[in-house]
Amino acid sequence: MSIVTSLVALHVSVVLFGFAGLFGKWVALSAVAIVVGRTLIAAATLAVIAAIIRETRSRPSLALLVNGGILALHWVAFFAAIKVSTVAIGLLGYASFPLFVLLLERLLTGRRWRVADTITALAVTMGLALLVPVDSWESSGALGLAWGVLSGLSFALLAVRNRGLRNAHSAIGLSLWQNAFAGLWLLPVLAWQGVGGAVTAESLTLLLLLGVLCTALAHTLFIASLARLSAHTASVVAALEPVYGILLAVLLLDETPDRRTLAGAVLIVVASIYTSRTAQRSA
Repeated sequence: MSIVTSLVALHVSVVLFGFAGLFGKWVALSAVAIVVGRTLIAAATLAVIAAIIRETRSRPSLALLVNGGILALHWVAFFAAIKVSTVAIGLLGYASFPLFVLLLERLLTGRRWRVADTITALAVTMGLALLVPVDSWESSGALGLAWGVLSGLSFALLAVRNRGLRNAHSAIGLSLWQNAFAGLWLLPVLAWQGVGGAVTAESLTLLLLLGVLCTALAHTLFIASLARLSAHTASVVAALEPVYGILLAVLLLDETPDRRTLAGAVLIVVASIYTSRTAQRSA
């Protein structure tokens, strides 16, 4: 794979990750039902991919079981944010995760707090403040932002925990087991609360697309691109996920964000890119 092809694969994977948010509007099922379908379909697809490329799968562990629960919380919060508000609010709330990564690393690993971290924290905080609706803290926008921030916090915790598992598991292996465990964690919840709507051929087709294209394929393309691209390049492009998602929501859902949301998006995305650059310099 050439560098140009790798860049295309990287951007396509990030577009697919951003595209996943739109399914929160399209699939007329609960957030839990969407995540169960997404994770189990993705796990099965990744198992097929691992078999095709003859990758030796690592064994599951207690750490992966816990990570599966965190991943389940992350995606349920993400889709809940989109269902009660907009794709833009959900994606930007999730995009606050670099701030939480800094805080968790400081808390769990004793990492020194740098000037760059303060700049990132201020930018993300200001960006989130701009997303809060001016009319009411009890509005759907405020509730969606709260769910989105929870999605970002849980993703940050997952990212920090995964750093300690990279030597024992491949990237595909990590994703496979965590998706499988996420689905299993949520099955009792699904049995208790129900699917939240009618399971139709359309909803099943959308879940299949979400699990195969926006999860398994997107993850595989992202990993493949790293064979020729640096982790720094990948992290900077990944920071564009909210941008791609918002643009797709404008085109396909007619959800046009207002000026406050756009201003918040600029601050959060720039902060994420800045964090990636400073992390690369430190490395």
